[in-house]
Amino acid sequence: MAKTGLPALLRPEDSIVVLIDHQPYQFANLHSHEPTMITNNVIGLAKGAKVFNVPTILTTVIEERGGYLIKGLQDVFPDQKPINRTFINTWEDPAVTDIVKKSGRKQLILAALWTEVCLAMPAIQALGEGYDVFVVTDASGGVSAESHDMAVRRLVQAGAVPITWLAVVAEWQRDWAREATAVPLTEVIRDHGGASGIAYAWEVQLLESAAKGAKAGKAGV
Repeated sequence: MAKTGLPALLRPEDSIVVLIDHQPYQFANLHSHEPTMITNNVIGLAKGAKVFNVPTILTTVIEERGGYLIKGLQDVFPDQKPINRTFINTWEDPAVTDIVKKSGRKQLILAALWTEVCLAMPAIQALGEGYDVFVVTDASGGVSAESHDMAVRRLVQAGAVPITWLAVVAEWQRDWAREATAVPLTEVIRDHGGASGIAYAWEVQLLESAAKGAKAGKAGV
């Protein structure tokens, strides 16, 4: 994996996303983050992947007992049935790995509940198979702040790259002159980017107000 230079950045055409176990049982013992933040961030990541046509795999573990994938995430891909596993380690399930291998993409972007288990296991195994693994820390979470932190440290030692969801979509975009994705990505940031989204909405309001004022001024001449 390139650690520096342009090749170290994410590229949509080389990326594939796997979102693991964002379901009720996992959220019930999530204490490293505010659950609403993880929900917001993983949905933002999923919507970003959709903007850039990055293949995205949804997976759950024993959903009949652990619960279905959260609705907001399922709504991003309404026609996609999450892969339901019994394996704790997603990377041991051929139903998931066969899709990744068939894609031929080597930049593997993972987010999961919990970080110390369902994120760490597949990330470490995939690193051993030659994938460039990026772990989205703010779309993942653990049973405690310490659990999440220790897992991220372990993953970094193993060679994974910690990253946040906004950094992922920014690297995919790379240039705001790429208008085909800039417009829909801005909508994702508006809805899920916190203060950045609020500031954007305010900017649009100011521009619209200025345009209305200019129009009214011309009408009064």
